[in-house]
Amino acid sequence: MNEITVLFFATMRDRIGERGITLEVPEESRVRDLKRILAERYPGAAEAIGITLVSINREYAFDEDLIPAGAEVAMFPQVSGG
Repeated sequence: MNEITVLFFATMRDRIGERGITLEVPEESRVRDLKRILAERYPGAAEAIGITLVSINREYAFDEDLIPAGAEVAMFPQVSGG
């Protein structure tokens, strides 16, 4: 298992109810796996988690990207504007 830090920003923080958490994830976990784990842990935020923007160690990440041990993962709501 790898320990990571997950930080929540803007409305994601409001939906989760926390600024950040420390979480154990299986080795070789990908962003999509983390989203699934968080959706199970926070079912009221599952829809938002599914479409959230993610960064790993301050670089944008995609669902297929691996999460290294000790990573800082940040989750941001999608933003639209006009």
